[in-house]
Amino acid sequence: MNQPKNSILGSALLVAGLVALLLLTPGVVSVVGPAPLRVAFGWGAYVVVVALVLGGLAIAFADRLGRQVRWDAVLYGECLFLAALAFTALATGADGQDAWRGRGGGIVGWALAQLLAALLGELLALAATVAAAGCAVWLLWRSLSAGRVFIPTPRLPVMRIPLLLASVLLSAAGRVWDLLRGLARDLWPGPAADGDAGGWAGAGRRDQPAGGLGPEDTSRRPVGQRGPASAREADAKSGGRSRSPAPDRRPAPPAGRAAEPRPAKTAQQGAPARAAPRDAARKPRPSSLPPLELLKPDEGTVGGNADVRERAQLLKQTLAEFGVPVEVVSIKEGPRVTQFGLVPGEIVKELRNGEVLRRRVSVHSIQRLSNDLALALAAASIRIEAPVPGRPYVGVEIPNTVKTFVSLRSILESREFARTRTPLAVALGRDVAGDPVVTDLTRLPHLLIAGATGAGKSVCINAIVCSLLMNNSSETVRFLMVDPKMVELPGYNGIPHLLGPVITDVSQTPGALAWLMLQMDDRYRLFADSGVRNIAEYNRKAGRSKTQTPLPYLVLVIDELADLMMTAVYDVERQLCRLAQMSRATGIHLVLATQRPSVDVITGLIKANFPARIAFAVTTQIDSRVILDTPGAEKLLGRGDMLFMAPDSAKLSRIQGCFVSDREIEEIVGFWKAHREEDDPAEAAVPPWTGMVDQMADKDDLLEKALQFLQSKQTVSTSLLQRQLRIGFPRAARLMEQLEEMGAVGPDEGGGRSRQVLAG
Repeated sequence: MNQPKNSILGSALLVAGLVALLLLTPGVVSVVGPAPLRVAFGWGAYVVVVALVLGGLAIAFADRLGRQVRWDAVLYGECLFLAALAFTALATGADGQDAWRGRGGGIVGWALAQLLAALLGELLALAATVAAAGCAVWLLWRSLSAGRVFIPTPRLPVMRIPLLLASVLLSAAGRVWDLLRGLARDLWPGPAADGDAGGWAGAGRRDQPAGGLGPEDTSRRPVGQRGPASAREADAKSGGRSRSPAPDRRPAPPAGRAAEPRPAKTAQQGAPARAAPRDAARKPRPSSLPPLELLKPDEGTVGGNADVRERAQLLKQTLAEFGVPVEVVSIKEGPRVTQFGLVPGEIVKELRNGEVLRRRVSVHSIQRLSNDLALALAAASIRIEAPVPGRPYVGVEIPNTVKTFVSLRSILESREFARTRTPLAVALGRDVAGDPVVTDLTRLPHLLIAGATGAGKSVCINAIVCSLLMNNSSETVRFLMVDPKMVELPGYNGIPHLLGPVITDVSQTPGALAWLMLQMDDRYRLFADSGVRNIAEYNRKAGRSKTQTPLPYLVLVIDELADLMMTAVYDVERQLCRLAQMSRATGIHLVLATQRPSVDVITGLIKANFPARIAFAVTTQIDSRVILDTPGAEKLLGRGDMLFMAPDSAKLSRIQGCFVSDREIEEIVGFWKAHREEDDPAEAAVPPWTGMVDQMADKDDLLEKALQFLQSKQTVSTSLLQRQLRIGFPRAARLMEQLEEMGAVGPDEGGGRSRQVLAG
C-alpha cells in the first residue's frame, strides 16, 4: 500500500521542484520585478528548489531500495530552514518593501520575524530564532546519528501526514480568528464586539486615552511599502492571547494631551491596514517635541493602480506600431506617476543579398513619440527621462489613474528620516518609486522654490517649516519669515522660534536682511575668537564649556520674492547674494519662493548662489529653463508634483511633495504656544531690526551709491567717500555716520585713519 503512495508523493515533489525552478527563473513568469519564488523565500528559494528535487527523487525510489523516509528528520530540517529565514529578516532589519523585492528571507521570513517581534520584542525574537535553529540542528544530528534518513522500519506512517497538516492548519486558523477578533474590537469597541476584556489588549487599552488607538497606531501602510499588513501591528491589535497578560509596551502620549482618534478603514473601504515603521517604534520622541499624532497619516497606498501592467503592455505595443521595439524591464509606482523603464530593442532588416542588418533603436526615437504615447494612454502629459541617470533604460513617467495622498507624518516616521541625524532635516515627499525623500538643509545650503500659481509652493514651504518645528526647539532653530502676501506665514506668529513677527510690510525687509548680515558678521568674529570654522564646531565646543552658549540655526523664509524684487531690487538682491555666499558656515540658511520665474526675479546672481532648486509646474518651457536650466517642469501635473535639483547630483528627482493641512499647522503652532516658557521671547516684543528699518527710512539719497562703493573696498575714509561721490566734506561725514549706524562700517579709530568695511 505504501509503495504507490511514496511514488506518487515523490513524483509530486519532483514536479513541484521543477515548477519552483521555473518560478525562480527571472523573466519566465513576469518581465518585471524579482522571481516569485525569491519574493516568497528570499535566499531560501534556492534551498527550496534543491530540497524539492532531491527529496522527490529520494522518496520516489525509497521503496525500491527497501527504505522509508524518516519524517522526524525532515520536520527538523524544515524548522531549521524557517528559523534561518526569520533570523535573516531580524538581523538585516528588512521591511515589507525589501521582502517584496526578494531580499533577505522574503515574505515568509519577514512575516515570521514580524510575528516573533510582536510577541517577544526584537532582541528576544532574535535570540529565539537562534535557539530554535540550534535545537533543530541538535535534534537533526541526533536523528541522523541514530540511523540514516531512510530506514527499513517506519517511524511516522505516511497516513499520519494529512493529520499533521490538518493540525497545523487548525492551529493557524485559530490564530487568524484571534487576530480578526482583536481587529474587530479595535474597530468597534464595546461589549458587543468581544465579551472578553482580559489579555494583553485589555491591559493596553486601560493606559490609552478614550477614543484613541494609541500613539503608534496608524490606519494605513506607508506609500512606499507594498505587501501584506505587518504581523506586529496585527498581533498588537489582537491582544496577543497566546502570551500571559503584560503591560502595553507602546509609548504613551505626552502628558496633558490626548491622542486624536484615527479609526482604521476596513477592507471594504478600499485600503489595507498600514504597519507602523520600525524606526518610529524604536525611537520614542521626547515629550518636549510635538507628538506625531498631531499630523495625519497617509490615506492611500501605492499599488492601487490595477491597470499598471496593461499600461505597460499598451506602451510596448504603441511603440512597436511606430517601428520602435522596446522591452519593459522596470515598473516603479509612485504616489502620482508610474515610471516604466524601457530598454530599446533592435530593428532587424534583411537586405536583398540576404545579409541581415541589425540597428539598435535610438533614444531620440522614443522621445519624439511622447505625444503619441500620451494619446494612446489617454494621459494628460508624459515625461520621458532619457536615459534614467545610473540606469540602463529610458524612463517614461505616466500619471496614475488613482492619485495617492502623501502626508508629512509618513515621511517623519520613515527609516530615511531617522537616518538623517541633523537638526535641519527636511521632508520633501516621495519619489516615483514611492520611497521617502529627505534632505538636509545644511548641505543645500539654501533653497530656491519656483512655480506657477497653485502648483504647491506655499504647501512646500509649510512642509519645510513644519519638519523643522516637529524636531527642534527654539534653542536649536530660529526663523525670520517674510510674507508679502500676508496670508500664508502669519499663522506661525506666536511660536517661540520666531525672531520677530512675520514681516508683511515689504519696506521692512531690507532692514531685516541688513540685521541678518550683521548677525552673520558677528558670528564670524565669534568663531575667529573661539578658533573654530563653523557653527557645528562652535556648538560642540560650547557644549563642553560652561561659559559659552550654543548658537541656534537661523532660517530665512521668503514666500514671494517677486514683490521684494519689484520694490527694492538693488537692496534685496545685494543682501540675499551676500547672505547666500557667506552665511553657510554661520548656520544661516535661506528658503526663497516665487510664483514668477522670470529673469528679472530669478537673476543670474541669485541662481549662481542657489544650487539647490525646486521647480513646480510652470506654463512654458522658458520658465522651466529659468528655474532648472533645462526643460521638464512644464510637463508636471501640479498640486505638489515637483522636480528637485540637488547641489550634489546632476539628476533631477521627480517628487510628490508632502501635504500639510491648515489644521495640522494650527495643531503644531498650538503645541508650541502651550509649551512656551516664560523666558521665551514674546511675539509682541519689538523685532531686533526695527531700529535699523527706521534708520534706513531716513537715509541720505546718496547712501545707495555709498553702499555700492563699499562693495569693492576693505577700508574707507570720509575723504575717500567725498572724492568718490563728489560731495562736500560735511555731507560725506554724515554719510559715514549713517553707514556706521547701519553696521556697514566700523567705528572711528581716530587719527584720521580709515574705517573697516563690515557689510560691503
